Amino acid sequence: MADLGDEPGIRELLESLDDDALCDLMTNLAGHDLETVLEAFHAIDDDRPTCFIAYTIKGFGLPFAGHKDNHAGLMNLDQMALFQERQKVPEGREWDLFAGLDLPAEELRAFLDSVPFNKRGTRRYSAPRIEIPKDAIAVSGERLSTQEGFGKILADLARSETELADRIVTTSPDVTVSTNLGGWVNRRGIFDRHDREDIFKEEKVVSAQRWAMSPQGQHIELGIAENNLFILLSALGLSHSLFGSRLFPIGTLYDPFIQRGLDSLNYACYQDSRFIIAGTPSGITLAPEGGAHQSVSTPLIGMAQDGLASFEPAYADELAAILRWSLDYLQRDGEETTAETVGRKSWLRDETGGSVYLRLSTRSLQQPDREMTPELHENIIRGGYWLELPEKNSELVIAFSGAVAPEARAAWESLKEEVPGLGLLCVTSADRLNADWLAAERARQQGHSDARAHVEDLLAPLASDAALVTILDGHPATLGWLGSVRGHRVQALGVEHFGQSGDIADLYRYYGLDEDALIDACAAALLSRRRGS
Repeated sequence: MADLGDEPGIRELLESLDDDALCDLMTNLAGHDLETVLEAFHAIDDDRPTCFIAYTIKGFGLPFAGHKDNHAGLMNLDQMALFQERQKVPEGREWDLFAGLDLPAEELRAFLDSVPFNKRGTRRYSAPRIEIPKDAIAVSGERLSTQEGFGKILADLARSETELADRIVTTSPDVTVSTNLGGWVNRRGIFDRHDREDIFKEEKVVSAQRWAMSPQGQHIELGIAENNLFILLSALGLSHSLFGSRLFPIGTLYDPFIQRGLDSLNYACYQDSRFIIAGTPSGITLAPEGGAHQSVSTPLIGMAQDGLASFEPAYADELAAILRWSLDYLQRDGEETTAETVGRKSWLRDETGGSVYLRLSTRSLQQPDREMTPELHENIIRGGYWLELPEKNSELVIAFSGAVAPEARAAWESLKEEVPGLGLLCVTSADRLNADWLAAERARQQGHSDARAHVEDLLAPLASDAALVTILDGHPATLGWLGSVRGHRVQALGVEHFGQSGDIADLYRYYGLDEDALIDACAAALLSRRRGS
């Protein structure tokens, strides 16, 4: 009355309604009126884009409808009872499918069974597993970066005549060539709904890239849109469930820009989508390009994100082993490990499968001359292996991940005579090592006394008061937790601040990732150990 009472006819209208009727009238803005909504939909007789605005009251029909504080509002028991009465739902039948509806259940069921949405049958499909040929994924070379190895593996797959290669779909937000997808794209083409010639080729512009587009293309080129990248990977990675046809989506982007699409990445994993994301280049090792392109926290994102197995290989043969495993991991759909089954199954959720994150680098490293034995392959996948095995009761270990392998090796060479039994540990997946250890801890708490994690076996030879020096081109907390496994002292080296432009040697020296910094950390760790502090 205060707001509208002076308007002609309003007073009479208001006085003709009691409070409840007035409330129903003023809060029913038609957004909840399905008949009105359907009439509006069916009234459209053209194919022009049309926007429907359904006005509603937030919390319509509830006691706190339209109140600014109702975002997390909960009804009390009396309010809930009144609401249930208004909805005509008898007490004890709250979960009955048709409770509160006026039509007979048989009639409603017959109608639902007949609508096209349900007549199609199941809406969730499964797809047969695709064989991963044993020799399909391999890489060789005396000096390689993991990013280069990644590109070579995909280029070799592009040349192969395998079902695996035919089902790979790659995508990238404007960094296709700079993340080494060029060889794959040249052979498999870019997807477009129509055949389109490469405009650069038509105009006789010299380029190593052949970017012809067609419906047969197996690469989807995006603009600078990392959020769209993860939305696309999520959709592609659900093809087996939505359509009964399996794809292997592989996306690449500069590693720090994973953070631009974190929300979509999180919900892609939440939906159990299956894909591989390669974050590359990573860290301050991408020295000349400055802090905006140098990632710091992404290893911790890889560890914390559920449904995503994270790896940071140092060498190309590790990457090949990880990719072979990943293409199988994407296809797994077994039951999740529970407290009852943990004694019989791995606690790494390897039965259920998931997506994979590869943190790669552009730094070329001298590759180890070795055979990929089954034991080495297994240890790489489980998260770590000894490059140099420590002696029993060793007092010091250097543990590293990724591109800083040369610095870790150089420090080990400098100290091995002074520190007998010094070990050198290569951590290929801090994520899987940590997940395995935490799960084994929980299993023991639940009565499985024989549960044991891979990282516990790795560190078993060390003295109880040994020291660990950890290093990676990323946040030091990624490996700093290793000291908690058996109560060892830790000196954790890494990067905590935005990077700068420079060369690798200068930046490693400035951020304490070089050989001298490692030797100083080892000395400090040994001194602390011998002082007992």
